[in-house]
Amino acid sequence: MTAHDSFAGRAARTLAHLAEAAATPLLPADYLDLVAPLRSGAHRARIQAVRAQTGTATTLVLRPAGRWPGHRPGQHVRLGVEVDGVRHWRSYSLTSPTASDGTISVTVSAHPQGVASNHLVYRAKVGDVVGLDGPDGDFTMTSPVPDKALFVSGGSGITPVMGMLRESIDALPDAVLVHSARTRDSVLFGAELRLWATEGRLHLVERITSDEGRLDADEIEALVPDLDQRETWVCGPNGLVDDVVARYDARGWSDRLHVERFRPSRAAAGDGGAVTFVRHGLTVEADASASLLDAGESSGVLLPSGCRMGICFGCVVPLVEGTVRDVRNGSLTSADHGDAVLIQTCINAAAGPCRIDA
Repeated sequence: MTAHDSFAGRAARTLAHLAEAAATPLLPADYLDLVAPLRSGAHRARIQAVRAQTGTATTLVLRPAGRWPGHRPGQHVRLGVEVDGVRHWRSYSLTSPTASDGTISVTVSAHPQGVASNHLVYRAKVGDVVGLDGPDGDFTMTSPVPDKALFVSGGSGITPVMGMLRESIDALPDAVLVHSARTRDSVLFGAELRLWATEGRLHLVERITSDEGRLDADEIEALVPDLDQRETWVCGPNGLVDDVVARYDARGWSDRLHVERFRPSRAAAGDGGAVTFVRHGLTVEADASASLLDAGESSGVLLPSGCRMGICFGCVVPLVEGTVRDVRNGSLTSADHGDAVLIQTCINAAAGPCRIDA
């Protein structure tokens, strides 16, 4: 291949990407993503529909911009929303099947202290643009589907399960869902689940904890007599998940158990803080004026870098947890525990305790 052929090929691919982008919702910054795809997670999405689920939960239908890789129902994505000048990233399970119209959906439940969740549930509107990262996760349906399937969920733990059911409900010969919620009105997707049950497509057991108390492994085993024969997916509060995991371990059924856990919230933003370089196993105290790159180098941690000005994107690493501040304009980026939000270490400083995958 000649240099001219190589250049012509790259030019053709770039023009194709630009043509594709012209038909999707983009911000001016998205065009930079075409040549620097790692600079911000490389995806954004426009909210196409907002649908109330319960008084404290909302389904958002999103149309991703640019080249969306597709997803498997049950996976999660991270949404980035700006609230009062702070960019918050939070993970939400996909509730949509593999759609043919190019949209995806997530269902968000508001939490009392949840800045991002309250914004998305009560203030998000059609036309808003959000950051989009992912999809990720292996809490998905097996292939081929099992002859007997059991889903156990609590509260908003139903969201990844709903994605799998919407995709596979007609392919599953025998599907049981045991779901717990505080009240009957707070059951997410209640009408759809009950319709499937009425039609005989799903055996549904609802546990209303305000009346009947907490669901545990003893009751699940009593409710599902052939538990030992079922491929099982469980998602919900950690107490419920831990109880089910312990029971399956004790019975020797762990190879048929698929688990998704809720995660804790991140620490609040501050000025400076402890920076943990995960791969190096080192934590250092960093001043609010010192970039993460400088903080690492001054402690003997060699990080990837280039221009050191925020232009070349040679210093991009995942922020696993915590909050960082862009030293150029003061904007904040946060990540929940276990997330991997891409940031540039040369232009971001610690805004409280944070952990980066470096």
